[in-house]
Amino acid sequence: MTQEELSERLWDFAVRIGQVVDALPETRLGRHVASQLIRCGTSPAPNYDEACAAESPRDFVHKLAIVLKELRESRGWIRFIMKSELLPAKKLVDVEDESTQLCNIIARSIITTKENANIR
Repeated sequence: MTQEELSERLWDFAVRIGQVVDALPETRLGRHVASQLIRCGTSPAPNYDEACAAESPRDFVHKLAIVLKELRESRGWIRFIMKSELLPAKKLVDVEDESTQLCNIIARSIITTKENANIR
């Protein structure tokens, strides 16, 4: 997968997160979750694009680590939405799967970069 393809996938994920947020109920809990999820779910794409312009392998790894943290948090909020039944789980299965796949891709990229640049 090229950097452009991964970037596009992350932007698509951000759009899907926006759709999930818009579908959440206007309850105190729904608003709280929406506020949290919109922040973490839309940040991986611009952070990844910024990582692609990193000044060094260490900078790249640092920025990718931020992307990974935000993706993991997004996945956690998606799971919370499913467990709390704020939205039907069947509507979230695909976006949860995509968050897991993106986490795996970014984690692997961090490992590979560290190995190739001999970073500990």
